[in-house]
Parts: sequence; structure tokens; C-alpha cells
Amino acid sequence: MGAVVGYGSLNQEREQMELRIVSQNMELPPAAHRYMERKLGKLNRHLPSLIISRVEVIEEKTKSPQHRYVVQVTLENNGTLLRGEGRGKELFTAIDKVAEIMQGQIEHHKGKLYEKERGSSLARSKFGEGVEATEPPGKVVKVKRFAIKPMPVSEAIDQMELLGHDFFLFLNADTDEVNLLYRRKDGNYGQIEPELG
Repeated sequence: MGAVVGYGSLNQEREQMELRIVSQNMELPPAAHRYMERKLGKLNRHLPSLIISRVEVIEEKTKSPQHRYVVQVTLENNGTLLRGEGRGKELFTAIDKVAEIMQGQIEHHKGKLYEKERGSSLARSKFGEGVEATEPPGKVVKVKRFAIKPMPVSEAIDQMELLGHDFFLFLNADTDEVNLLYRRKDGNYGQIEPELG
């Protein structure tokens, strides 16, 4: 379980962004904490409603030194979650990588918001009369339903392997909650548990 290292308030022109940092298997140096505040604090310049809900810093015992440090960031913008992960041999490298990834995600998210607004205003304008608004890309084209039964995590791993999937949705017998199991790039498994915000 990670220990909360600290909180930092980042003063921006329009809004304050709160930075919550959690670390695992390491103690985060103050210099790294300040560097994260500086790098990640720039992320809401072009999207003022953006807040950082969580930053997780992990030092992994791995054979590959290039993946020793993992920095995971979760951002929220009006209910939409954006997530990214950066890995590196050095902690500062991992921070730089995740900051770059998150910047790309923010730009992509802004583009989708712009297209959505543009599409709806075009449909309402006199130039758009008689013109149907185009469907946004990436819509849900199939809904799959299946019965889930309570099972321990070990059985869920076996089921996922039997199916040959990279993820598996199941009802955790220990917590009586729906969990998502997924295969990580390092060959291990990750487990996502729901948490009400």
C-alpha cells in the first residue's frame, strides 16, 4: 500500500490545481516533489477546468533498469478521466515522460471537445439547416452482456488465461465488488477496484 507523500496547491490564472502524490516502495525526495509540481502544474494552462486527482510514484524491483521508476498520473476534467504512465531508469526521466504523455492526451481531449461544440453549433446555425451533424468517431458499436459469478483473484487470473484475453471483468468474492484484472507489459497482472469519487 502506498503512503501519501504530500499535497501541493498550484496557483494558476483561473483555478487552483491540487496535486496529491502517493509513493510505493520508496521515499520521494523533496526535489522530485518540487519538480513534479513544476512539470505537472503546466498541464492545465490550456484547459483551466483540469485538476490532478492523483500522482503515483513507484520504484519497481525489475530486471530492466529502464523501467525502474513508474509515474502514473490521473487527471480529471468535468468528469472525464485522463490517465498516463511514464517509466524510466531515473525518476526525473519518468516524470518527463508522463508529463509529455499527459500533454498529448490533453490536446486530444481538447480537440474532441472543440469538435463536439463545433458540430452542435453548426447543426443549429442557418448554414447547418438541413445538414445532419456528423456522428463523432469512436462510438459504441457493440454491447456485450455476460453473467459474472463471485470468484477469488486467483481464479479470475486462470479464467483470463484460459480465454486468452488481456483483461477480465469479475465479481471479487473477497470484497463483493466488480473488479477488472489486466495483463501488464512486464508480464504481471494489474487489478482495478472501483472507488466512488
